[in-house]
Amino acid sequence: MADISTKTITCDSGLPAFIAIPADTSRPLPAVVIMHERYGLVQHTLDLAARFAREGFVCIAPDCFFRHPDQDALHAGDDRYDITDDEAAEHLSTAIDVLEAMDEVDNDCIAVKGVCQTGRHPLILASRRKVAAALVWYGAAQDREWETNDLYHEPLADVIAKVDCPVLGMFGEADHMISLTHIRRFRNCLEEKGKSHSVHVFPGAPHGWLNDTMPGRYRRDQAEAAWKVQKDFLLEVLSPAFDRNSIISRFDCVSRKDYDFSKNVRQA
Repeated sequence: MADISTKTITCDSGLPAFIAIPADTSRPLPAVVIMHERYGLVQHTLDLAARFAREGFVCIAPDCFFRHPDQDALHAGDDRYDITDDEAAEHLSTAIDVLEAMDEVDNDCIAVKGVCQTGRHPLILASRRKVAAALVWYGAAQDREWETNDLYHEPLADVIAKVDCPVLGMFGEADHMISLTHIRRFRNCLEEKGKSHSVHVFPGAPHGWLNDTMPGRYRRDQAEAAWKVQKDFLLEVLSPAFDRNSIISRFDCVSRKDYDFSKNVRQA
């Protein structure tokens, strides 16, 4: 396994962030901003950042919930931080600014990833500034995402209309929060708005199936298959050979004939 270097920084805005850098930085590298789940910047997200680095991507993981007053309760899942779109975009933009100032990074090849609660925020950022790809993991598809409220000041359809980069969507068939109907609505909106997209549904995968620190919900086979799909997607859309005027339209869904969303349950 390739050696990597890691460091923790505090940005000028006070935003803490973890950075993982590949061993070989002889040329500018693609990069990923990864936004954590609802638990804040916990070990799982640090592990994913390190994995990106081992695969040749500079990765920064900002602690977007650092203003929560009880980090222990947040990390344990006993409390939550209701981040607004504007605050999320501010933190993600700060993280991109950090990457763009690094000699190791190819500024034209920066992707943004969100997971669960933060799944919509790569799309928010991509609607406001240039990014190379938006990676959405089991988020940004529920009914509430399409409406406005105190956290979401713009309906998701309007956000997607302004996105100007390829979008990867990763979902689980057994998710108790996001149904196949939700996923198809998300896919259909990307299609209708003429956005490059590659949306995938993995059979038997519950909500949170990428998180290997939660044995009840982690699904190794689906997680490894999905990680490969994500890597292939990034290699494709971040390649100099990729035609940014082309439109990718992919939907890969595996489900059962007896699929019943009402029977999907939350896993520990």
